[in-house]
Amino acid sequence: MIASCILLSSCELIEYHPYDVKITGEKDCNAKNIEKIEALYKDNTTIRFVVMGDSQRWYDETYDFVKAINQRDDIDFVIHGGDLSDFGATKEFIWQRDIMNRLGVPYVALIGNHDCLGTGEETFKAIYGEDNFSFIAGRVKFVCLNTNALEYDYSRPVPDFEFIEAETDARADEYDKTVICMHAAPYSDVFNNNVVKYFQYAVKQHKGLQFCTVAHDHRVTTTDIFDDGVIYYGSTCMKDRCYLIFTINADNYEYEVVYY
Repeated sequence: MIASCILLSSCELIEYHPYDVKITGEKDCNAKNIEKIEALYKDNTTIRFVVMGDSQRWYDETYDFVKAINQRDDIDFVIHGGDLSDFGATKEFIWQRDIMNRLGVPYVALIGNHDCLGTGEETFKAIYGEDNFSFIAGRVKFVCLNTNALEYDYSRPVPDFEFIEAETDARADEYDKTVICMHAAPYSDVFNNNVVKYFQYAVKQHKGLQFCTVAHDHRVTTTDIFDDGVIYYGSTCMKDRCYLIFTINADNYEYEVVYY
């Protein structure tokens, strides 16, 4: 009898299972913010956006990042390069969403390799949407990809070449330039490095390719991975209190590293 009471008391202490995928609050954030981005910046000849990533477990630093962005008046939108969570736990995504939703500008979030752990992919899709998506701002198309192949044990096509190839023609009359965004870069530990050369070939088929953005490595990087002129810009983790700003206009683009 005593043992039964102890067991019951222990169970009552558990408020939720970390992987229960019970989502409270806003869902489908990417689609909602993409609608805002496309409406606000459709006709802009210049766009200025922030790229950051790897905010897992660094909640205070991410909160300070949001405050820093909100103090500026020159940012159009933010791209989170993935790894909102550390263990793929539902609460991690909710906490990060609630911090990022304080931004005064729209943002989109990519899926990172840590976001694929446990039931993380299911939670990511509920809160943010599909793991491959695109949007257009100021005649620049942003193609956002899941490149975290290792987390799927190669059980599904990651990266998804059907999606990548379809995006080369989709809405072609609405944009002139392309930016490819992903969490893990080619040749990283979680990328499917059996397909790196075809991946780069597919990427380069996109109209007016400007550059690629990555995260994952927790350091700022500027790398011409394939020595072909396509630069991969890497953002560091929020622990380093740093983000990247890109400005794209009709003629060129500029890149800046900002510490806050």
